[in-house]
Amino acid sequence: MGKIVLSTNVTLDGVVQDPDGAEGFELGGWFHQFVGVGDLEDWTANETEEALGAEALLLGRRSFEWFASRAPEMEARVGREWAARMNSLPKYVVSSTLEQPQWNNTTVLNGDAVKEISELKRTLDGEILVYGSYRLARTLIEHNLADELRLVVFPVVLGTGLRLFDETGDRKPLRLVDTRRIGDGLVSYAYEFVQANPL
Repeated sequence: MGKIVLSTNVTLDGVVQDPDGAEGFELGGWFHQFVGVGDLEDWTANETEEALGAEALLLGRRSFEWFASRAPEMEARVGREWAARMNSLPKYVVSSTLEQPQWNNTTVLNGDAVKEISELKRTLDGEILVYGSYRLARTLIEHNLADELRLVVFPVVLGTGLRLFDETGDRKPLRLVDTRRIGDGLVSYAYEFVQANPL
């Protein structure tokens, strides 16, 4: 049985939109604006450890295309070990429009996303890592398919922007399972999703 892990960078006020500034959001680019050199080294080590522990990647179309476009230069930007793992992992992308994915080991899930991801969880063992993909993450949370949430919090308040939990239909209890400092300015939080206690 697979375990779906949502992993994302987030501002202190919960914004997940446009961390690298490529989407044109007026406050985008906060990742590199608020990460120090030591922070970046530790962040890379954290991401590498996480990728090495995963059995597959599950991505929305936009996040998939972002990663795929950077795959050739991933080693130079983030490091050989992380890049090699990202390139070798089986990848599943949820999209009704993507026909010929330009990244190796990719399967397109173009049917009923909830049904196909539920089947993926049944057939895979180990962690299924979801990077970014906040629209997909919302769907996974809403349908109780997400098992763990990992947030790397950046020390900035933007005041506006899309948040991971902008559109939740109900309460979603979580249990804190890990807290770590990353470098001098970042903090990693890991939570398990738990079923709500009956009233």
